[in-house]
Amino acid sequence: MPDLTQKSRKPLFDTIRAMLGRGFRKSEVATLDRAIDCATGDKTACMPERSHVSVPIIKSAHSGMRIGEQGIAIIKRFEGCARLRTDGLIEAYPDPGTGSEPWTIGWGATGRGLGADDRIGPGTVWTQAECDARLEEDLALYAADVARALGDARTSQAQFDAMVSFHYNTGAIARATLTRKHKAGDFDEAMREFARWNKAGGRVLKGLTRRRAAEAKLYAS
Repeated sequence: MPDLTQKSRKPLFDTIRAMLGRGFRKSEVATLDRAIDCATGDKTACMPERSHVSVPIIKSAHSGMRIGEQGIAIIKRFEGCARLRTDGLIEAYPDPGTGSEPWTIGWGATGRGLGADDRIGPGTVWTQAECDARLEEDLALYAADVARALGDARTSQAQFDAMVSFHYNTGAIARATLTRKHKAGDFDEAMREFARWNKAGGRVLKGLTRRRAAEAKLYAS
């Protein structure tokens, strides 16, 4: 089956954007990527999407592995807990690449809000405690994704932390060449793959470039 790269997927994504009349949410991009990967032969992508209320059972050498302090530090450094208001609440902000969706709040949370039918968007406000609790929950979910994608590949804590940070920001651990290189034991090439993921909305962003460099440095350590 063909391996559809990010560039070759662009016409499909552009067509769907035109049909919808809007840009994609981060969660929608991840869902579409999984569907394409599944259709082109990636059995991992065909697995049911994780629930937002529980961590999936993972059969891998890294099952139960948690992100360490170095990985959390990178996520907090680059996500930030921005838009603190004078009343102490934290409000959502638009994606810097699109100027709209996906709206983000707290430590990089997007998509579902605090309620069952709530979504993060303009006007969403949380307390600091709610932001911190969501980060802890999301880190467990993203770490589980990375563990499942790595299978039984030899992985250090630093490498795992770097890849969780990467996945937390991109949602791409299951399809990234970075993952394939790592699983093949080609760690030098895997480290170089981080730098490729520095664009949003088709533009290179300095913040993403700095983040990928920090993740690559942690991975190499």
